[in-house]
Amino acid sequence: MMMLYSGYQAWNDMMAPARFGAQIALSFKDRMGPAADWAMPRRMFALMDVFQGAKLTHRRPAYGITEVRSGNAVVAVREEVALDLPFGNLLHFVKDDVEAPQPRVLVVAPMSGHFATLLRNTVQTLLRDHDVYITDWKNARDVPLSAGRFGFDDYVDYVMTFMQEIGPGSHLVSVCQPCVPAMVAVAIMSEDKDPATPRSMTLMGGPIDTRAAPTVVNELANDQSIEWFEENLISLVPMRYAGRGRQVYPGFLQLSAFMSMNMGRHGAAHRELYQLLADGKQVEANKIKTFYEEYFAVLDMTAEFYLETVDRVFQRTLLAKGELTYRGRKVNPGAIRKTALLTVEGEKDDVCAVGQTAAAHALCTGLRPHLKRHHLQPGVGHYGVFSGSKWEKQVYPQVRNMILAMN
Repeated sequence: MMMLYSGYQAWNDMMAPARFGAQIALSFKDRMGPAADWAMPRRMFALMDVFQGAKLTHRRPAYGITEVRSGNAVVAVREEVALDLPFGNLLHFVKDDVEAPQPRVLVVAPMSGHFATLLRNTVQTLLRDHDVYITDWKNARDVPLSAGRFGFDDYVDYVMTFMQEIGPGSHLVSVCQPCVPAMVAVAIMSEDKDPATPRSMTLMGGPIDTRAAPTVVNELANDQSIEWFEENLISLVPMRYAGRGRQVYPGFLQLSAFMSMNMGRHGAAHRELYQLLADGKQVEANKIKTFYEEYFAVLDMTAEFYLETVDRVFQRTLLAKGELTYRGRKVNPGAIRKTALLTVEGEKDDVCAVGQTAAAHALCTGLRPHLKRHHLQPGVGHYGVFSGSKWEKQVYPQVRNMILAMN
């Protein structure tokens, strides 16, 4: 399957003229005046709009966070790269006009086919009361082979390096897939008595122990051998990109897997989008368009990171069994003694089901009971744990209170 990426690229190139044609057709809308609001033109433009937007992109969307209410004031927010590494940046959302220093928080974003901008709402909410940084991962197809490999242990290295760059007294919030490497990083830093060990660790919807409540995602990971994944899902980056020749798990494959789990819902969403556009309901249509612009922005993972994650986290559940090693060194979550632990799960999460993240408490044997908290959020699925109204109104206060208690 090494040439799969080239086939995908050829299909994209073949479709490009049609999409460009749709874009040109849409440009005539503003020139038609009142006639553009007639029923037939609206339907035609709606069809063109849906077709033109139903494409994958490989560039990170903008975070678009320019201001936030912090305390009693609205303050400006600007992005600043605090540390630039080959496979990811430490991105700082700087607020210059806050009255007093706020707790520093590193948001550890997943590397699972989408960019870290998927956590835009998470960051925006945290910014109300915190000084926020995020692991802003780069698309592996844009990283030259000369940058070397990036596997599971390298991910752990990046988390530790970012924590050290932020400095002592900070906090860590990990969302979804990286909860395991984030916990490994905290365990290693704790054992080494690293001054930058975070004061609190919040794990949200992460696969600490997938055996606790297997989901369809977990079953898919275990249906085949790791050799099957390597032979069927790994491809070479085409020559036109900076990462030419690098073996990757393409983001378009990950997106296809995600969409196949809810194909009916995605189809219905696009039919609704067409109807809203055809009915002239642009505001409602824009909400769907904005979601899919983010959802269709895909990121390639290095083959080694993907395969090692499938093997260590989903197939062999090594951390939960006490068998995980980091650079030949056994990982001991029991070494975590001063970093408070908060786990958050969603009642309807069908990606990381209830029990998978809470398993972290049993592993952190060195933590006293008052340093452990768990929050089960009713009525939300996977994304509702870290995005949306219930995240903002019910989950976030739990996260904020944990950080405040340990700051």
